[in-house]
Amino acid sequence: MTWLAILGLPHITFTDILDVAFVAFLVYEIYILMRGTNVMRIFWAVMIIVAAYFVASLLHMRLSSEILGQFISVGLIALIIVFQPEIRRLLLLLGTKTTAAGDSTARRFRFWRHRLGSETKRDNFEPYVQACRNMARTKTGALIIFVRQNDVDDIIATGERLDARASSALIENIFFKNTPLHDGALVAKGGTLVAARCILPVSSNSSIDPSLGLRHRSAIGITEQSDVVAVVVSEETGAISYAVEGVIHHDISASELRQFLEQNVS
Repeated sequence: MTWLAILGLPHITFTDILDVAFVAFLVYEIYILMRGTNVMRIFWAVMIIVAAYFVASLLHMRLSSEILGQFISVGLIALIIVFQPEIRRLLLLLGTKTTAAGDSTARRFRFWRHRLGSETKRDNFEPYVQACRNMARTKTGALIIFVRQNDVDDIIATGERLDARASSALIENIFFKNTPLHDGALVAKGGTLVAARCILPVSSNSSIDPSLGLRHRSAIGITEQSDVVAVVVSEETGAISYAVEGVIHHDISASELRQFLEQNVS
């Protein structure tokens, strides 16, 4: 008789170990996704309840198992509502990665594509780089969103449609503090200014530097939820920053901005 039988535990197979490892991996990925957000307390509460349910089931505590089981069943719907932004973000990231994986041939030759199309990209991004350099010099606040794989029609719908050819003068005029379009984000796709005065979601990540303003938090928030790149010019310091995949990089030069856009925006 094995020690598992003595303790009244079922026989453990390799499939059981694989099952536990897979669930542990999912829990870890969910933890990484939720880390730093305001829902971490809810996440830990759910983990405690689930652990208590399994302990009660293992010890054949029928009343406790029944109560906790019903709570978990009903609570699943509530969790979907509570975690709706995070679930949307997770599905968006998975969809983006799937799209990128399907485009394996283009990804394999990315280096050569970049080399061959570098001049075209330089022409496309030069107006943005020049505008950011000038706005940084005058400490004019700005927030520009560059569309990549996914469409952001819901964000564009919140602003004023432009569909104008990008130019440094036009971008600077949009963000001039006395113009009606300066408040909000400018959405750009290639050499086209798609829309201005767009409203962006603000990140709820509690680990963000508290000294950062609404523009920077909005840049982080939109890159957490959509496959875009955000560029910010600080109104207080004139520093240029960019955000991608929920991470912001501060105080970069105009040449660094140009290089980043050429390498990361199609």
